[in-house]
Amino acid sequence: MKKISILILFALLTASMSYSQQDAQYTQYMYNTVSVNPAYAGSRDVLSLTGLYRTQWVGLRGAPRTFTISGHSPLKNEKLGLGISLVRDEIWVQDETYLDIDFSYTINTSADAKLAFGLKAGAHLINIDFSKANPEDDSDDGFDPLNNVDNRFSPNVGFGLYYYTDNFYIGYSAPTLLRTKYYEDQNVGNISYLSRDNINHYLIAGYVFDVSETTKLKPAVLFKAVEGAPLQADLSANLLFNEKFTVGLAYRWSAALSGMIGFQVSEGLMIGYGYDWETTELNNYNSGSHEIFLRWEFKSSKDGIISPRFF
Repeated sequence: MKKISILILFALLTASMSYSQQDAQYTQYMYNTVSVNPAYAGSRDVLSLTGLYRTQWVGLRGAPRTFTISGHSPLKNEKLGLGISLVRDEIWVQDETYLDIDFSYTINTSADAKLAFGLKAGAHLINIDFSKANPEDDSDDGFDPLNNVDNRFSPNVGFGLYYYTDNFYIGYSAPTLLRTKYYEDQNVGNISYLSRDNINHYLIAGYVFDVSETTKLKPAVLFKAVEGAPLQADLSANLLFNEKFTVGLAYRWSAALSGMIGFQVSEGLMIGYGYDWETTELNNYNSGSHEIFLRWEFKSSKDGIISPRFF
């Protein structure tokens, strides 16, 4: 059963992995914007720290797991923002580590609107160990350990734009501009495998509607495009009650339906959880995907309170 599961996983992933590396995906992307858009750094006006863990397709050996920790803050010159992100992404025979530093510069476009420009610079380490494909099988199966990749380093640069008001935001980013090939071709179990980084394009937008004095509706959308893979669209809508409790639904086009809950534990601490139900044939071989995040924020020394930002 384990061998069948990993073959199913590999068959479904080969189409995209054969041509390009896609960045990690998140259900609660609206709380993790800085990981893909450097222009978001400093936009919350306080020091903001986020930790997120995602385990995808639970029960399917070799399925993706992602851990992200990030922090960002405005600097003394409030037009400048600084952020740092560490991402660990594991899938099948491959694991990747990203360490990025983000810089942003923000201008006021009107009395209640801002436009931020962001730059990302970072380092990328990748390991590919074909022996993980089926560790219980001693046969060759077409795997060549000489073609493993061990801590291959590559630099990274990216950029982003982020426009926002008190109740609306839209941003575009390309967090990985440098294209890196790790090898041209590897025959794995009689399947051709090519690994390289391509440019991932992100477009994110959202709005906050006042439904009543105690309830807000927060729809959001994220589009992601990369060469060699289908366009990915994530649509979501969250209801926020009394600025404390959040509940919502999300849909990843032709991939998954998600449920989300969140709770503002204190002025500075928020916790959230997301669960994905697969809408593809993979639903028959796993028990869903889980994602949990924590966000800590610290009071501004300027006014002693945290601004009630909802994105």
